[in-house]
Amino acid sequence: MSDAYRKVGYASSEIGFGQRAAVLVVDWQLAFTDPRFALGGLERLHRARDNTAGLLKVARAAGLPVAACYTAYCSQKDMPLWKVQAVRDEFFYGHECTAMDPLIHDPGDFTYCKNAPSMFFQTPLITFLVKQNVDTVIVTGCTTSGCVRATIVDAFSFGFRVQVPEDCCGDAEEGPHRDALRDCGRRYCDVTTRAAVEQWIGVQAGSR
Repeated sequence: MSDAYRKVGYASSEIGFGQRAAVLVVDWQLAFTDPRFALGGLERLHRARDNTAGLLKVARAAGLPVAACYTAYCSQKDMPLWKVQAVRDEFFYGHECTAMDPLIHDPGDFTYCKNAPSMFFQTPLITFLVKQNVDTVIVTGCTTSGCVRATIVDAFSFGFRVQVPEDCCGDAEEGPHRDALRDCGRRYCDVTTRAAVEQWIGVQAGSR
């Protein structure tokens, strides 16, 4: 089947990596990875979490900055109008579901709370990335069609090169996962793999 988007010029080039990359970790908190919680039993997310954990070990060993976030609120008063029941019921400061997954968390990472889909919206992320001289972000996390996509769009909007290892992102269903990455890959980012990102990190580390 022909691709009408490509025919008129979408996905007409690769963005590539720049000089300095950081890994962004979107919402790998227990709410999405621990089956005790309403959203925590999704197998596709568990696989993506495990791939992200492996990528982070390589990135940290090479000295790449890592910024990780979780989502939590004080009460319904400071919460956007989420249509997701579990968010309205569980995502509050102090609730165990807001803790970072232990396979992901590292005390050396820059870890903070966000209160909207994007990691960038009214957070200190830009300050962190500028201080680290970052021009490229590697986006991982969940869910692909929600907070990951929002983070990709904002990263693009702020002028960063955006790389997305598809096997380090997860969603409830495969269709929305692939649709979101296909759409973003046409416009805002390069959709790649954990293996390709790790290879780039290895080449960069070897050239120092």
